Amino acid sequence: MNYLDFVVAAQKFGEPRGIASVCSAHPLVLEAALRHGREHRRPVLIEATCNQVNQFGGYTGMRPEDFARQVADLAERVGFPREHLILGGDHLGPLPWAREPAEVAMDKAADLVRAFVRAGFTKIHLDCSMPLGGAAAPPQEVIAQRIARLAQVAEKAAGGRRDALRYVIGSEVPPAGGARAEEGPPPVTRPEDAAEAIETTRRAFLALGLEAAWERVIALVVQPGVEFGDEAVYEYDHMAAAPLARFIEGVPGLVYEAHSTDYQPLEALRAMVEDHFAILKVGPALTFALREAVFALADIEATLGLEPLSGIREALEAAMIANPAHWQGYYRGSPPDQKLARQYSFSDRIRYYWTEPEVQAAFQRLMRNLGDRPIPLGLLSQYLPEEYRKVRRGELRNHPRELLLGKVTGILEMYRRATQGPFG
Repeated sequence: MNYLDFVVAAQKFGEPRGIASVCSAHPLVLEAALRHGREHRRPVLIEATCNQVNQFGGYTGMRPEDFARQVADLAERVGFPREHLILGGDHLGPLPWAREPAEVAMDKAADLVRAFVRAGFTKIHLDCSMPLGGAAAPPQEVIAQRIARLAQVAEKAAGGRRDALRYVIGSEVPPAGGARAEEGPPPVTRPEDAAEAIETTRRAFLALGLEAAWERVIALVVQPGVEFGDEAVYEYDHMAAAPLARFIEGVPGLVYEAHSTDYQPLEALRAMVEDHFAILKVGPALTFALREAVFALADIEATLGLEPLSGIREALEAAMIANPAHWQGYYRGSPPDQKLARQYSFSDRIRYYWTEPEVQAAFQRLMRNLGDRPIPLGLLSQYLPEEYRKVRRGELRNHPRELLLGKVTGILEMYRRATQGPFG
């Protein structure tokens, strides 16, 4: 059985199962996810977004086949079984070309979906909710028709492999850049809006003869009331989401997918899974944890007097100043406020800059400076206290690269505990 089908079936039988969706292109994050999955013998779901990876390269410079190859190579290197790897495409639709005329944007969206499916991605989130070409926001019926059109493209592209495709619909996610601290938590999706999204999309599928594809729609994206911003994290409120949770219990074959679950505590993640938010997307929290570990190692490097210093912080800041496109529209306030956000915001716009050549060179210098020798335990306790405790317990090797992976794994382990099933 497809593991996603297993998760849905378990939910429908009252068992709180789920799966984390790792949304990142950083090689160390992906390696940590695959190693963690191997250790616990669990499938791993890794997703690429339409802005991150597309037929033109996206901001990572990777096309779908490049991303799929990168993940497959990593899986082989760490010994993770390929048959347990699930690749997903997130927000597949016209978003990257939303300023272009509607038909041009939809044609490019069709090419995008085709490329993802042909590259072996099987979990396909179709999102056509955004206004196109300067028009007003489309009504639900138009959104549904556009989604169905892209599903038709996916089915044709898959050919004899179409039975492997699983679709996610819906798009009740916050705007890019996250929440503002003063805005408060986002409102939970109303059950009647969820019902309308499901029914209009079902009709649109059937109008195109996609009955079999509709049977493979497994989840609806809704807003459970969680979000994060530069300094704010809005935690899940079980009572506020209760009507939405009860609604999906009466819909055969469907669960919820929740976006922006980053930085939620374990208890909140568990409550979400119990309330049928079975697919939990996480991305910035993983690269945020990685950045924390890199900065901690840079502090250790400086304390040890290892010369010449890597200058990793300075390299990241210089890269962000030289190319402000990924953060300037998101970080407000005075210049000092913006500088603080560039380095420490929960929105983690710094994640867009790790592949810059100067940043990569600085990172490699950091790794060379620290070398293969263990870090003094007193420094490890000072700068990476949780990893220090794991080293003392024999759960983590005292090596700079392993410490980076361990920091990311700490987040992944929380998601595993939240999604593994009945909680004791």
